[in-house]
Amino acid sequence: MASDAIPLTVHKSSLSVVYEWLATVDHKKIGIMYIVYALLFLVVMGIEAILMRLQLSHANATFLSPQVFNRLFTLHGTTGIFFVAMPILFGFGNYLVPLMIGARDMAFPRMNAFSFWITAFGGFLLYASIFAGGALAQAGSAPDVGWFAYAPLTAPAFSPGHSTDYWALSLLVAGVGSIGAAVNFVATVLSLRCPGMTLGRMPLFAWMNLVMGGLVLVTISPLTAAQIMLVLDRYLGSHFFDTDAGGSVVLWMHFFWIFGHPEVYVLIIPCFGFVSEIIPVFSRKAIFGYPAMVAASVSIGFVSLGVWAHHMFTVGMPSYGNTFFVLTTMLVAVPTGIKLFNWLATMWGGKIHFATPMLFSAGFLFQFLTGGLTGVMLATAPFDWQLGNSYFVVAHFHYIIVGGILFTLFAAFYYWFPKMTGRMLNETLGKWHFWLFVIGFHLTFDFMHIPGLLGMPRRIYTYEAGRGWETWNMISSVGAVFQAAAILLFVYNMILSYFKGAPAGNDPWDAWTLEWATSSPPPDYNFAVVPPVRSRRPLWDIKHPEDPDWKYE
Repeated sequence: MASDAIPLTVHKSSLSVVYEWLATVDHKKIGIMYIVYALLFLVVMGIEAILMRLQLSHANATFLSPQVFNRLFTLHGTTGIFFVAMPILFGFGNYLVPLMIGARDMAFPRMNAFSFWITAFGGFLLYASIFAGGALAQAGSAPDVGWFAYAPLTAPAFSPGHSTDYWALSLLVAGVGSIGAAVNFVATVLSLRCPGMTLGRMPLFAWMNLVMGGLVLVTISPLTAAQIMLVLDRYLGSHFFDTDAGGSVVLWMHFFWIFGHPEVYVLIIPCFGFVSEIIPVFSRKAIFGYPAMVAASVSIGFVSLGVWAHHMFTVGMPSYGNTFFVLTTMLVAVPTGIKLFNWLATMWGGKIHFATPMLFSAGFLFQFLTGGLTGVMLATAPFDWQLGNSYFVVAHFHYIIVGGILFTLFAAFYYWFPKMTGRMLNETLGKWHFWLFVIGFHLTFDFMHIPGLLGMPRRIYTYEAGRGWETWNMISSVGAVFQAAAILLFVYNMILSYFKGAPAGNDPWDAWTLEWATSSPPPDYNFAVVPPVRSRRPLWDIKHPEDPDWKYE
């Protein structure tokens, strides 16, 4: 009888496995669900980008109608920021932060699950708009007001039907999920660190998630308020953004960009954490200037709250307003420069091993620097007056979003996939992925600056021949094909490696933070016994008792 019962205890039915994932409050499962959800929307967002690049590849193209083009760039931008970048970073944070600080779970496990599901609902609600239009909305139109939805484009006169309502409500409910996740990150990092792990010994990735959580708590509120005001304007006859009735379209811009520009730092600061963990391991050196890195990250968080109106230099602000936002925008480059110097100093003199995570991290350093420099150019108000709302701006922020955030995310996948699955990703396929994506990225976004300098406005669905834009747009479109091929190779690599990858072991990179002290993948309880923490590199101390870090810290 005992032997008959063994299969029942070992093998779970498919239904019970599905229920286990749907009902879980385990931070690791929730983190993986965030990541898989975001990867699905990454594919959707990429398809939207490919369709737009096909339309813009040559002059007078008729592949897409102007209405469809407007819907595509609205969905592409909204999906990329709210339903790819934020969920995937929350996913990595959920999975890794408790492991890095020696905790059993996040501070509020049930709220953690609620945050994921309400965020997921927001994404599905956005795309439900495609199937839930009406006669005025041309039978199922998606939102077409741009990802920042400037008034008066969102007024009922210019956006009939319900597509804009779906857009506003999807961001409203996703914002609830973001606030719940941020509360969890802050509470977990401040309250659940294991014995010996002071703030000064905490991994930089945990620090970055603490700063990110604080920024989310501050910046999601204005966006939520703006969405509520928009819904009130559309349904209850209020006039917050109706200039004919005493409202202000510029008010929407202020509310949106008070969220919108710190949001860039909400996304990039956790990516700083990825690079700060990966570069030291593959340089075989401790991070250079740990206190300066922490101070710079906190400084970026504070300064980023005072730069939003550099998106509004062209609306006619007074000179002292322009001057203030020019100075604050340039000021944020100072702590960012400190971080770049510290990463380079960590690599300097190290025994660098260019495995795939390090390749993507090195690519990030160059591309983030370049994207930051074009940002400083746009921070100069007279320069911005010439190039505001041009393709130069599109190229700049894609340099940050793709060249910065997406490259570090790929580095994180290759670095932590073994911990999550117990299997290594294929290094050969990883290097092919890297080089294809680098080539595609630079073909698309390097050459996108040029039509911007030549006066090509953003958000146009076609253009006349003879303006000097055709060649540059064709090159950008070819680059998008390279990027799509690289993403397909990445997906293939993950699927192949999940089933047939080489066993990873507990610590395949000979790393130093606590997540590598447990099995791969970790058990439900994370640690049977938390290793002692006496320095910033606790596993180094265990592996090298003759030369521990705590002697020098």
